[in-house]
Amino acid sequence: MASAEEVKKLASLARVSVTEEELPTFVKEFDAILAYVGQLEALDLPTGAQAEVPALRNVMRLDGEPHAAGLYTEKLAEQFPLREGDALVVKQVITHE
Repeated sequence: MASAEEVKKLASLARVSVTEEELPTFVKEFDAILAYVGQLEALDLPTGAQAEVPALRNVMRLDGEPHAAGLYTEKLAEQFPLREGDALVVKQVITHE
């Protein structure tokens, strides 16, 4: 069973604000999610020599130029909210706290 502190920490990592009133609901929902995912442990999967390794195949397109380089760059950059010269400015999401 998940604790309230674990759910608070997970919410903080996900940048989701959880009030004290919502916390019990989130703890219950988190436990239900873990129980659902825990069903994977009950699967009887082949191991070792029984396991058949599927053939590798490349599903990507062939290398090449689908369009001229830079054709859409300026059009896309115009839609970006903040720019500093040719650089697009984004909010910092990684901190070193």
